[in-house]
Amino acid sequence: MLTLFHHPMFATCRFVRLAFGEYGEELALIEEKPWTRRKEFLALNPAGTLPILLAEGDVPIVGAMVIAEYLDETRGVLKRDKRLFAEDPMQRAEIRRLTDWYLAKAESEVTRHLVRERVLKPVMPETAGGGSPDSAAIRAARANIRQHMKYTNWLAGTRHWLAGNKVTYADLAAAATLSVLD
Repeated sequence: MLTLFHHPMFATCRFVRLAFGEYGEELALIEEKPWTRRKEFLALNPAGTLPILLAEGDVPIVGAMVIAEYLDETRGVLKRDKRLFAEDPMQRAEIRRLTDWYLAKAESEVTRHLVRERVLKPVMPETAGGGSPDSAAIRAARANIRQHMKYTNWLAGTRHWLAGNKVTYADLAAAATLSVLD
């Protein structure tokens, strides 16, 4: 069985869990608090970031999109109509673009700040960056969320799914991001 090092409040980790769920694949989950910088965790990924998938042979696969591409190459090609990536290179590019929009752009402008300030800082030790929420960071994230919600509404209003005519990684990235913010 594959093992996923994750944190339940990280959109990138939720994205990976959703993708595995869509494919009906089970995962062993290990909740990781990256701010603790455990030696065993850093041995898997010296950058100290999540998610990390331990694949066959305990080889670490690091990063949400890298894991998604691995999942597509090892399981997705067998799913035909349920595949989360398209066959067409231009459609794949659009899926990647929108997935990046939610997991990178929305993450850096909104999600990271709200989750860190509202959820993580109160439980983190001060030595790891914990403490009182930064109200300026929260205000900035709240201002930024408007653009992301308008864009999401536009996509949803002009397409069947965010990246086209069927559910893709882009939809899962949006769902993961919005569910963390909820």
